[in-house]
Amino acid sequence: MHAIPKNLSRGTLAQRSGVNSETVRYYEKIALLPAPDRSAGGHRVYQEDDLQRLCFIRRCREMGFSLEEIRGLLSLVDGQQVSCERVKNIADEHLRDIQTKISDLKKMERTLRTLSASCSGDDVPECPIIESLQTN
Repeated sequence: MHAIPKNLSRGTLAQRSGVNSETVRYYEKIALLPAPDRSAGGHRVYQEDDLQRLCFIRRCREMGFSLEEIRGLLSLVDGQQVSCERVKNIADEHLRDIQTKISDLKKMERTLRTLSASCSGDDVPECPIIESLQTN
């Protein structure tokens, strides 16, 4: 037996999903969330499906997926074309991007560590960090 959908206000939807109320509005504006139904009094009315979708979007954002990547994943779900292969390809591409960013961050860390070690930290006008950053 299916449960009757429960109407949710935007505030309740935001609270239950862990997303800011203004973020809910933004996701509606950019069409990641469908426009909600309206009550007789004109208030936005959300359903459990909206909550599930919003939680999906939040979790994707926590994993660093871009809004366009999320849009791609949602289009698979919305079009009922979910295939593990397609989803895995999107996830693997995102993983490669993350690995590249980690590699770049490690290079920056090594460079900054070297620069910091070259500096005495004394209150003097000559600073090897500034000099290094000003050099081509």
